[in-house]
Amino acid sequence: MLGERFTITDVEREKVLGNYFKLGLQGPLDVFPSKEKRRYIIAQEIIKHFVVDKTYVEKEINDLLATIYPDFATVRRFLIDYRFMNRSDDGKHYWIEDRTHANT
Repeated sequence: MLGERFTITDVEREKVLGNYFKLGLQGPLDVFPSKEKRRYIIAQEIIKHFVVDKTYVEKEINDLLATIYPDFATVRRFLIDYRFMNRSDDGKHYWIEDRTHANT
């Protein structure tokens, strides 16, 4: 897991979040960063918008992510690839099992 490869300090997390969420954490994401570590920090924040153990359909995921960043598909793919979010094999259902890895 990326969180185990990088050490992320509180100061670094605050700096990254401040740089990318210019209107605050409830506002939109200005840019989805190209650097992997920054993307991971951003994903840790975005995943907080979802309810653990709730099953979502793709439209719900897309609608919520679109309020955060216009290219919601890129963000959704990152969340799945880095196991912040799970997806059924048929791609119809999404869920968050827990957030324990998001705090590392």
